[in-house]
Amino acid sequence: MNNKIPPPIVTFICGIAIYFSKTFFNQFFSYSNNTISLFLLIFGLVVFISAVISFRTHKTTVNPLEPRKASSLVTSGIFKFSRNPMYLGMLIILLSISCKFNLIGGMISSLFFYIFITKFQIIPEEVAMNELFGNEFIDYEKKTRRWI
Repeated sequence: MNNKIPPPIVTFICGIAIYFSKTFFNQFFSYSNNTISLFLLIFGLVVFISAVISFRTHKTTVNPLEPRKASSLVTSGIFKFSRNPMYLGMLIILLSISCKFNLIGGMISSLFFYIFITKFQIIPEEVAMNELFGNEFIDYEKKTRRWI
C-alpha cells in the first residue's frame, strides 16, 4: 500500500487548509453559500455513512490501510453508483467546507484530495481487490465508475 496516511486524516488536513488559506483568495459569498454548504455537508455524510453501513452489513473491513483484509466485495447499495463512496463522501464534505469558507482555495484543496486519494489510496486498493476477488472485481469495475 502506497499510502500510510488514513483518508480521514487527509480529509481533515485538506479541510484545515481550506479554512486557513481563505486569506489568500478573494471571497465569493452570498446568502445561498450557507444553504449549499449545509446541503453538501448532509449529502456527503449520508454517502459516507451509507458506505460504512454497507461494509458493516457485509462484515468486511472498513480500514482503508489494509484492503487485503477485505472478506467480501460490496457491490450493492451505494456501491452500485460508486466504487469509492466513502472517499466520494469525504470529497463532498470538503466541497461543503469550500462553499462555506473559501471557494477558490477549497477547489484547489479538493482537487489535491481527489488526485492524492486516487493515486495513493484508490489505485492500490483496486490492485488488492483484483488480487482478492479476480473476475468478480473486474466485472464490478466495468459496471461501476471509480468516483461517480
